[in-house]
Amino acid sequence: MQAYLWTKTFHLVFVMAWVAAAFYLPRILINLVEAGAAADVRARLVLMGRRLYRFGHVMLGLALLLGLVLWLGYTVIPDFPTMAPLGSGGDGWLHAKLLLVVLLVVHFVVAGRWLKGVDAGRALPSTKTLRWFNEIPVLLLVGVVWLVLAKPF
Repeated sequence: MQAYLWTKTFHLVFVMAWVAAAFYLPRILINLVEAGAAADVRARLVLMGRRLYRFGHVMLGLALLLGLVLWLGYTVIPDFPTMAPLGSGGDGWLHAKLLLVVLLVVHFVVAGRWLKGVDAGRALPSTKTLRWFNEIPVLLLVGVVWLVLAKPF
């Protein structure tokens, strides 16, 4: 039971760190657009964005690894009290949660591609578009948390 609690604790910590990166990366993109032609500001923001994106990838990888252990641990680790196997009924909420997590990952990757495009000289979307884009992870996270807590189906 102790290994399960530590695994779940670190999974949640890494998820929180990754989501923080997913929340802030679009804000850096907005600042890049608003910086205009100020080369020094743009260079600093791109560097911050690259570092944040790299950090987010590491946190995402660790969160996914520990999430996989939590999901499949019962088949690999003896007496590991994790979730029931898929197909046992009542796991529709998990499918919905995983779909929202995939959408969060896609959002994070799109933001990273836009950041990499800045180095290639590609233009970013407008600040209005980026501000809407900035709200997507909040909505997805609310859905994930609700599904985990309520397990509605």
